[in-house]
Amino acid sequence: MGISGRGADSGRKRARAAEKGDLFDVLPDELVVAVLCKLSASAESPANLLAVLVVCKRFNRLGLDPLVLSRASAESLAVKAKSWSDFSHGFLKRCADSKNREACYILGMIHFYCLRNRRSGLSLMAQAAIRNHTPALFSLAVIQFNGSGKSKNDKNPEAGVALCARAASLGDVDAMRVLGHCLQDGYGVRRNLAEGRRFLLLANAREFAAFLHSSSSSSSPLQCYTNRRGSLLKDLDLWMRSTPPPEPHPASRFMVEWFASRSEVLKREELSLCFNSRCGRPETRRHEFWLCSACSLVKYCSRACQATHWRSSHKAECEPFEQWLNVAAVAAGGGEDEAPADGGAGRDVAILD
Repeated sequence: MGISGRGADSGRKRARAAEKGDLFDVLPDELVVAVLCKLSASAESPANLLAVLVVCKRFNRLGLDPLVLSRASAESLAVKAKSWSDFSHGFLKRCADSKNREACYILGMIHFYCLRNRRSGLSLMAQAAIRNHTPALFSLAVIQFNGSGKSKNDKNPEAGVALCARAASLGDVDAMRVLGHCLQDGYGVRRNLAEGRRFLLLANAREFAAFLHSSSSSSSPLQCYTNRRGSLLKDLDLWMRSTPPPEPHPASRFMVEWFASRSEVLKREELSLCFNSRCGRPETRRHEFWLCSACSLVKYCSRACQATHWRSSHKAECEPFEQWLNVAAVAAGGGEDEAPADGGAGRDVAILD
């Protein structure tokens, strides 16, 4: 079998390098690419990946190999809004073309919400969702629940539930929580209170397990609680309330930064941002998002964001909370502390477009 001209040249160069004692140049490209794939998959910032590309011409060439770009981690693709440029757009596009699902999702969110290129954004997010990217599945569900980019009449709760169910089956906590509320409310799916509550409890358990995994035993609040007298459920409840929200995805961080510098544009168009400060999603039309049913002062893109904001701050700020809590406690028989029921994928609020 013949050897191509390029392969032969590469072989001759490696042979000459071996004679000179340069062992790095002797390594075959396939081995270097395999090492770079490991690096790009574990990189914790764009600098980790870019630093490799400027080491030498060979690293620059092989570092941009489609296989390496397809493995790049979300953090290695985390571009800042203030640094957005044709170069960063082109690099994300090159990674997306290499079938990197993180790049597809990040670029899809930027196109859909920031650049308002809805068709391209949906296409990119769909490419990530096809590869079982759970944030992409959940984001597409939010778009279906809200009819984002379209009119209020274009909401498709059934499609939203299907996407949430897929993301929940892959372990996405936000999807589990929204799916649980949909089942309890009968929104987009046949009502099933027991199954809905199971998903809500499963979401809490997943968050609890993630916090256990990320906390060291020496600094863990569990030490305080396990030394107290009281039921395990009360200890778990106290722990859950002290659980910090998870770190937002780089796509969400980008949108938070992007719209922080464009608040006047949104205000002029009478559009709101999701009140979960880690989300970054804006409304794509007036009155798209869901109001807190207790105070009617804050808006959320989904029940997942409402739950996060409720635990972090809104519980203490919601003015009619005490009145609502008394009613909810009677209705739920003293069940878990949940936010008022009209946020996210639940019933429509009393606002007309």
